[in-house]
Amino acid sequence: RCAGRVEVQHGGRWGTVCDDDWGLPDAAVVCRQLGCGAALAAPPGAWFGEGSGPIWLNGLRCQGTEERLVLCRHRGWRPHVCAHEEDASAVCSGCARARCAQVPPTHGSPRPALTLTPASLPGSPTVRLVGATGRCAGRLEIFHAGRWGTVCDDLWGLPDAAVVCRQLGCG
Repeated sequence: RCAGRVEVQHGGRWGTVCDDDWGLPDAAVVCRQLGCGAALAAPPGAWFGEGSGPIWLNGLRCQGTEERLVLCRHRGWRPHVCAHEEDASAVCSGCARARCAQVPPTHGSPRPALTLTPASLPGSPTVRLVGATGRCAGRLEIFHAGRWGTVCDDLWGLPDAAVVCRQLGCG
């Protein structure tokens, strides 16, 4: 619920956010707005799969302290020339309140709704641990582009492992 492709609703239509200039401060604002705790990562390149529809925002430049994504500097609300292979993603530490799937717009308010949409891989987990006894230990593999592959350990740390453990229901 607190990791996925960043999608915003504008003018009654859902669309994505381009990952140009996307970084941890931007993901921090998304996580805060959704009540999903701290930002752990801002993966580039449609990490959680490509979205569809318009790409509403591009060139976001959040300080990381804003309460809502719409308060960050950006290049304007309009369909942008950016491919869905560049859809922005966020990985948050978890829910700070009971629900963090979506924040609906206030009636009559022009502010957009925001959600994190996880990759849609029916019947297949996006990550798994292999090579050890039990499902909660082992080498991390990720399913991408139709096949399983390993994850490089460069810059890997406990926050990353915590996300995987939560995603697999391992605590």
